Amino acid sequence: MPHLLDRLLDLDQLRLSEMDAAGIDMQVLSLTTPGTEQLEAGEAVPFARDTNDYLAAAVRRYPERFAAFATLPTAAPEAAADELERTVQTYGFKGALINGHSHGRYLDDPHFWPIFERAAHLQVPLYIHPTPPPQAVIDASYTGHFSAEISDGLATSGWGWHIETAIHVLRIILGGAFDRYPNLQLIICHLGEALPFMLPQLNLRFSQQLTKLQRPVSSYLRENVYYTISGFNFLPSFLTMLLEIGAECIMFSADYPFVSMEQAQTFLAQLPLSPADKARIAHANAERVLHL
Repeated sequence: MPHLLDRLLDLDQLRLSEMDAAGIDMQVLSLTTPGTEQLEAGEAVPFARDTNDYLAAAVRRYPERFAAFATLPTAAPEAAADELERTVQTYGFKGALINGHSHGRYLDDPHFWPIFERAAHLQVPLYIHPTPPPQAVIDASYTGHFSAEISDGLATSGWGWHIETAIHVLRIILGGAFDRYPNLQLIICHLGEALPFMLPQLNLRFSQQLTKLQRPVSSYLRENVYYTISGFNFLPSFLTMLLEIGAECIMFSADYPFVSMEQAQTFLAQLPLSPADKARIAHANAERVLHL
């Protein structure tokens, strides 16, 4: 049996055979965490370019099976914006994936807004993907009277990086990025990183009188953010997201290779949805948002 790393790195027949077995027509490829976000600008810029050229080669080999999100050197925002434009216009990339903060700085900082401006201009989404919190946050919140292994799980896939991603999106909203760039679109994974569950409370706590934003917080979460299942094959949590967000903003994904594509397909098949909503989630929303 192939190991997880084999599956992660393969962009040829191993991946395609597992897509075929699960009945998946297309994958959108990207560089997962830690990505380039924690690199210094001088290293991040060429690394991102080389990564994107590598992904583009895979898409050229299998244009009916693969699409791609760009990797961006967020430590150099203007260069990142230029790299986004290069990959979209030259390679037909569908947007970019950003693995969270950059050296502890978040995208609500106007320093990064050239990336937002270019994404909005190009009409492509930015996928905000989890990454471990800054070390100071790990030390303060996720290190305790338990093993290092538990601390690591608490800070990452067990809890921390999901909440970290939710906080990141809220900072982008509350910092006014969507008012500045109303066409900006984000994607987040894992059933919305707990944001759908908290949406009513967020509206209650962050009134427009307080935020001075043009719309309620829920409006941005429902109109500027899209949500993927991404291996969180949990029916009650999915139904919460469906009720709060709506089927028009949910997209199927498997979180391969961390969760098998067959498991993801099985979960999708048993969801209590109308045929129209199931089609939206299975493919139509992605076709619309990603221009597939």
